[in-house]
Amino acid sequence: MSASAKRLDWVDIAKGLSIFLVVMMYAAASVGEDTGGVGALHWVIAYATPFRMPEFFLISGLFLSQVIDRPWRAYADRRVVHYLYFYALWALIHIIFKVGLLATDPVGAIQQLAWAVIQPYGVLWFIYMLAVVSAAAKLLADLRVPVWAVFGLAAILQMAPIHTGSYLVDQFAEYFVFFYAGFVLAPQLFRLAEWTADHLPLALVGLAIWAIINAALVFSPGFAMHPIHPVMGYAGLPGLHLVLALAGSAAICVIAALLTRLPWMDWLRRLGSKSLIVYVAFVLPMGLARTILIKLGLDEPTALTLVTMAIAIAAPLILYWIVQRISFGQFLFERPAWAHL
Repeated sequence: MSASAKRLDWVDIAKGLSIFLVVMMYAAASVGEDTGGVGALHWVIAYATPFRMPEFFLISGLFLSQVIDRPWRAYADRRVVHYLYFYALWALIHIIFKVGLLATDPVGAIQQLAWAVIQPYGVLWFIYMLAVVSAAAKLLADLRVPVWAVFGLAAILQMAPIHTGSYLVDQFAEYFVFFYAGFVLAPQLFRLAEWTADHLPLALVGLAIWAIINAALVFSPGFAMHPIHPVMGYAGLPGLHLVLALAGSAAICVIAALLTRLPWMDWLRRLGSKSLIVYVAFVLPMGLARTILIKLGLDEPTALTLVTMAIAIAAPLILYWIVQRISFGQFLFERPAWAHL
């Protein structure tokens, strides 16, 4: 296998780990909300809180340098319109299904559709924000703002107590630094992944040290387990949270590079290569599965979260496979020609 292929493999595995943690978080939180219980996976999610979403943004920015100097039309097609298409499509599907049909509230559905234009909707907020941070990075690059000045300012925004009431503004302040870190630190992260492949013992020692420090700071005084939103200990402090998020993101990259050595983990690489497919479509089957399982009597939090999570990940991939087999519905996961600039 070529070096470039290996590089793509670990990136896809990192995406696979990211989507796995994201679905686990939503599955655990929704189970906690419905049952009021806390299972083993709630503790896993609490541990991953500092780096779960930051790592997803960081990985999304890794290859930004390959496109950021393109003309706006080409760049926007690849990095802005691409995400906005899937956001708009799946926000429409989610709102019509959950509000218009299940809640039989067509007026409410119309209102939510209108708000979804300026306020990221539900779990799809990440897709919306990828378009926003991509546009911001391009604008700053065209204005010739030094990258390290942008990185520093983005770090300040992340550490600042910004709570405007606008989900768009608040999430931009919270996560732009991690997307931009993927862009700025991409050469170092690729070198780290390559170094990992040749220094297995040192990589494992480094991961062990990071894992202990992360656990000690997350589960330190101030930590509170909650069925929906666990509260971090010292790991939630401004500045320290940023450092732990970057360290955890780097650790995920190292873990991904190590997992490329294990052929039986190739399923995770394949999952990562379809992460967008899973992300846009996992919520509806997750909700349906959880509701049915609870009615069938499965209400133990750990088991219910595991089964719900498995269904939530598998259902979009099965739907994608069906769409490919019948050659109908490709617009759900692939942009049609009219949606390109």
